[in-house]
Amino acid sequence: MTATDHRVLFEVDHEKRIATITLNNPEQRNSYDAAMREEVARCLDRVAEDDDLTVVLLRGAGGVFSTGADMNNAYGWYGEDGEAGRERPSKSRPSQRRRLTVDRKSFGFYHNLLGFPKVTVGEISGYALGGGFEIALMTDISVIARNTKVGMPATRFLGPALGSLHMFFHRLGPVLARRLLLTGDIVEAGSIEHLGIFTETCDSTQVGARARYWAEKAAKMPADGVVIAKEAFRLVEQSQAYQGEEVASYLFHAFGTNLQFAPGEFNFVKTRAQYGTKEAFRLRDEHFDVPEPPSS
Repeated sequence: MTATDHRVLFEVDHEKRIATITLNNPEQRNSYDAAMREEVARCLDRVAEDDDLTVVLLRGAGGVFSTGADMNNAYGWYGEDGEAGRERPSKSRPSQRRRLTVDRKSFGFYHNLLGFPKVTVGEISGYALGGGFEIALMTDISVIARNTKVGMPATRFLGPALGSLHMFFHRLGPVLARRLLLTGDIVEAGSIEHLGIFTETCDSTQVGARARYWAEKAAKMPADGVVIAKEAFRLVEQSQAYQGEEVASYLFHAFGTNLQFAPGEFNFVKTRAQYGTKEAFRLRDEHFDVPEPPSS
C-alpha cells in the first residue's frame, strides 16, 4: 500500500498489527519538505484510527533515516504568498507573524508524534540530522546503527534555539543537549551508546532486523493496554519534563529564524543564494571547523 506522495511509502501488516512508514527520498538523504511531512502526518492518522494496528515502524529508504527539513529553499517552508493571498516580494523575509503561524503548525506535527497513541519504533541508520534526529528521539523504541551520524547541524546557521528543546534536554540530558545545540556538532551514535539514549545500538547490517524484532514484540501487547499506557506516559512526561513545550519550541524557533548576522558570522541563506546549496554546506563546515588541540 503506497501513500499519495511517492516520497512516503505506507504499508500495513494487519496479521502482525504493524504499519510501516518509509521516507522514500533517498536522493536527498530522505530530507523532507512541508508536503512530505504532511503526508507522513496523514499516514500516522491512518495508523491512529485503525483499531487493528498497534505499532508503527518509522524508517528511511536507501540506508538513511533522514537529514531533516529540506534546506534547498529555507524560506519555502513559509510559503510563496503572504497573508490574504498577497504575493511576497521574492527577496522579502517572512514576517514574525508568518513565522509564528507556520512554526506553530510545524511543531504541531512533532508534538503529535511525541504523544502518538500507538507504539512508535524507529529504524535509524546512516544519518539522523535536524528534524530526522528529533523524530528518532521521539520514537518509543529506537534501534540505531553505531555509525549513524546524529545531531542538529542547522543550529550553525539558525542558532541554538532550534527544535523541541524540552525533548532534547529530557532525552539527551542537559550536558549533551547543550553541546549539540551550542556547537552544531554531528556525532556517531556509537560514541554516545553508553548514555542509553536509544533502545538498542547495533551494527548497521542488523538495524532492519532488530527494529522489526522490537516492532513485533511490542505488537503482541494488548492494544487497548498500549493506548492507555501511551496516554499515561504522555501525562507523566508533560507533567515532569514538557511543561510549556508546545509553545516554547515553535515560539523560540520562529524568533530564532530571524537572526541578524554580524560581520564574520556565517549566513547560510545568503551564502546559498550566492553559491548554491552544495557549496554553502561545504563553506559552512569549513567556517565551523576548529582543529582539536594536540594531545600531550
